Amino acid sequence: MSITNLRSGLATNLATVSGLRTASEIPDNPNPPVAVVMLQNISYDEAFGRGTARYNFTVTVLVGRASDRIAQRKLNDYASNGSQSIKNAIESDKTLSGTAFDVRCEALNNIGAVSLQGETTYLAADFQVTVYAQA
Repeated sequence: MSITNLRSGLATNLATVSGLRTASEIPDNPNPPVAVVMLQNISYDEAFGRGTARYNFTVTVLVGRASDRIAQRKLNDYASNGSQSIKNAIESDKTLSGTAFDVRCEALNNIGAVSLQGETTYLAADFQVTVYAQA
């Protein structure tokens, strides 16, 4: 299984959220609001015959300057269950265009301010995503 295809599939699912930019690789200069897909770890041999692996991703969503009320409201929308829901978008195609067996957005954590390149502080949140796919 290609990790690049899994990352691209997650970014494609996230692109269904209106107004949200996506990045399947870590961008040099993110332009919020943006969802960045990052691989955290892989657990091999999840099924008999070594055919399935569990890929754990973090999707970091940068919404804007930490002091901006609009950014805080946008993050609320992304965390909620509605048309802007990150969870709903991630799980919109659970096969990631045929590259995975299942996709689950399991948690939202690490909500707070993030400084990038020591210049701008953004409001961000991390969504924990598990993908089951062929090893």
